[in-house]
Amino acid sequence: MTKPASITEIKGKLAQIHQVDDPYILALEQDSRKGVVSLLATFHKRLARVEAMRQEAEMLREFERRALQQGYQVIAGIDEVGRGPLAGPVIAAAVILPNNCEMLEVNDSKKLSEKKRDFLFTQICETAVAVGIGIVDEQTIDQINIYQATKLAMKEAIEKLSFTPDYLLLDAMKLEAVPIAQESIIKGDAKSVSIAAASIVAKVTRDRLMKEYGEQYPGYGFENNAGYGTKEHLAGLDELGPCPIHRKTFAPVKYFFA
Repeated sequence: MTKPASITEIKGKLAQIHQVDDPYILALEQDSRKGVVSLLATFHKRLARVEAMRQEAEMLREFERRALQQGYQVIAGIDEVGRGPLAGPVIAAAVILPNNCEMLEVNDSKKLSEKKRDFLFTQICETAVAVGIGIVDEQTIDQINIYQATKLAMKEAIEKLSFTPDYLLLDAMKLEAVPIAQESIIKGDAKSVSIAAASIVAKVTRDRLMKEYGEQYPGYGFENNAGYGTKEHLAGLDELGPCPIHRKTFAPVKYFFA
């Protein structure tokens, strides 16, 4: 009589199976051991989560699908981060994903943990057809205002792509100076996979830069707050005054220059 597989062996085998109708699963359903029943329950929950992610990923491709149906071939999603902070640059990213690619878990960067963003950042950069990043520093922001600086960062991100897109998907912005067909989507980072991917790339890029600034300009907590006006940041500002990367036109920083 053949000895039944151990719980550890079954657990390892289940980790490699991604179909509920796999013959191995059907055979396991005849095994009444409590450990096997528990493993099967966990397996079905895992598949249900993956299926839910697949359905969400399919919904996030709607704008890309629509553009492809209209005849466009190279679709770039564009998003920015850093419009609200008191210090540091505004950064935009442009991402061209392969048409019809499946990017599970890619979503609005604000909804993801730092660990998940870092993981997806690597996945996006490895999968994308092209990634472009535009950075506009605090001095330029003070000169031309944050809205125009955001547009400039987006334009720079597009120009740094290794392929020229023929269609742009943007998060609530329009780039009149860019002669490419485009669509502005309110809350686009939660509705389009391309924009969501761009939001992750932009945020991870800026967060890492602000951590470096945290070492260069200690006392403001840039490594924790990315330049936003947190209690720690404001306390540092009161004690030390502005540093070179503070935005001089943003309150309360501007009051130090009145």
